[in-house]
Amino acid sequence: MNKSREDIFEALFLSCPALLPLREDISRAYHILRKCALAKAKIMVCGNGGSAADSEHIVGELMKGFNMQRPLSFEDKEKFKDIPGGKEIADKLQCGIKAISLVSQTGLISAFANDVDAALVFAQQVFAYADSKYDVLLALTTSGNSLNVVNAAKTARAAGIQVVAITGETGGEIATFADAVIRLPAKEPFAVQEYTLPVYHALCAMLEADNFQA
Repeated sequence: MNKSREDIFEALFLSCPALLPLREDISRAYHILRKCALAKAKIMVCGNGGSAADSEHIVGELMKGFNMQRPLSFEDKEKFKDIPGGKEIADKLQCGIKAISLVSQTGLISAFANDVDAALVFAQQVFAYADSKYDVLLALTTSGNSLNVVNAAKTARAAGIQVVAITGETGGEIATFADAVIRLPAKEPFAVQEYTLPVYHALCAMLEADNFQA
């Protein structure tokens, strides 16, 4: 039986009791992401190093089935009916929650870093991609002060979209430009990242449960 959003939320604090003081912050972040997903807008994710790997991981959980099956609707399957092999394709495709890892665009990133400014490689993408007021930037920075991530948050603010930040206990500069800040109870980057994983797994699972629960 698939777990409800509420069950997933409570399970997070049972497995990681150190996160209990962040209950309201995580809930606030979730509701921003939920509004984005329900509006069929996009979640843009960025970070550096281990946070870059987490960005890729998050997008992987959102864009395909995570804990649940996400079959296409009858209406979507019908779009394939006159295409050779369409039924087999439609039967295997899964519904996704729109998400983009801003760390993946290596050609664009290297070109912009070389031609313009490496500190703006994520900001450029936020500016170009943001086309809905429901879009969200999910910014990962263990220190809260990663310049390229902070610049992306500033650009998101200028573009009129919301920012969810997952960072260390001090919050750092990113907290100034975020609509929801999850200040994880650690300072060392590896320790922040160890808390980051269960938090985003819970957020992804909750979004899935809300969007695809039968």
